[in-house]
Amino acid sequence: MFQNIRRPRVDCLPRRRALVSVAAALAGMALSFVPLGAAHAAGSAAASVQHTGTWVSSWSPSMTTAGPAFNDQTIRMVAHSSVAGSGARITLSNRYSSTPLNVSAVDIAVQASGGNAVRGTTVNVTFGHSGQVTIPAGEQAISDVIPISLSAGENVLVSLYVPGSTGASTWHSDAFDTTYTAPGNHAADDLVDAFGSTTTSWYYLAGLDVVSPTAKGTVVAFGDSITDGYHSSTGTYTRWPDFLARRLGTGGTPQKLSVVDAGIGGNRVLTDVPNLWQGVSALKRFGHDALGQPGVKDVILFEGINDIGNNAGPNGAPLTAGDLENGYRALINEAHAAHVRVIGATLMPDQGNGYYTPAAETIRQSVNQWIRTGGAFDGVIDFDQAMRNPANPAALNPFFDSGDHLHPDDIGMKVMADAIDLRLLHV
Repeated sequence: MFQNIRRPRVDCLPRRRALVSVAAALAGMALSFVPLGAAHAAGSAAASVQHTGTWVSSWSPSMTTAGPAFNDQTIRMVAHSSVAGSGARITLSNRYSSTPLNVSAVDIAVQASGGNAVRGTTVNVTFGHSGQVTIPAGEQAISDVIPISLSAGENVLVSLYVPGSTGASTWHSDAFDTTYTAPGNHAADDLVDAFGSTTTSWYYLAGLDVVSPTAKGTVVAFGDSITDGYHSSTGTYTRWPDFLARRLGTGGTPQKLSVVDAGIGGNRVLTDVPNLWQGVSALKRFGHDALGQPGVKDVILFEGINDIGNNAGPNGAPLTAGDLENGYRALINEAHAAHVRVIGATLMPDQGNGYYTPAAETIRQSVNQWIRTGGAFDGVIDFDQAMRNPANPAALNPFFDSGDHLHPDDIGMKVMADAIDLRLLHV
């Protein structure tokens, strides 16, 4: 999926496992935090409040390699929290860079609009009690606990100042959100006036965790460009994982799961993509991008159409349905060894797209039948049935088609989320 390559991007391998013990230790502690966000909008006199709960990942894009370089610049990015919580921490990733990353200032603030912060909400972020951090090539850093509180669906601005030349960055190419850049150090600015350039990618910022008073775990939506949100409207949070998070937070009951979007456009299950910014295979990144998330309970696995569309079997051989099914089994076994459940999603139709051939359609149908009836998954979501054209099951329903006959539009993304039986998840 994602045939029309527009600009560079990449992928990730194992991430926070080494720090899971820290998360577990802190999860049960009563922490004192100064509320940020809505509380700060009323003024800075909000009192410290005791918060308890579980560490979960509220936002965490999968990162890849070969991003652009920065030099004496501030990068201001938007993170959209999928769950309410307090005592946040962020992850900065240098995993896919070949040189150390020096960051001289990191600030977080509630977003007012665009790149503007709500006045009085900016908090300096520290790493090991220092306002500066150097992250070696191939590594990442998790911040100290940040005294903030966030509502579900609330946006924060995270600003990084890099004083020198970074070399190629670790990034997520297709954010479908706006990032702001400025020359010099403007990390603590409330206003966006100094930020003269924008992009639609995230750089180095790989995670936002919170202590949630209600959520007992994280569900990871793992996939390719459909999960990543390709053709969803920029800045509207209308990817299907966004809609799923909102479903989990409605109905009058406490939200028991956060949602993380681990989609990468162009990604494949079995093989690495020649375009580096589309990532290493799911087999290589699953342990990090899915199982490495704090509090992970469930993974929704929705990937494989790129393998089929590119006829990309193991070791350069043509793809068979059995190859893809074996890849799924390997991911399921890895998850089960970590006591994580995997929900399988059927692959949606693509007739009219360049990926479609009769032979490819035969593989898709065979794989979908195996997902539905093979018994390997802990549950099944039938995206194929929900999204296909009733008059032509080999094609997307035209009411949900973004126009390329492969990716849904915003309405289709909501239909996908609504097709998920929430009883399959830890709710």
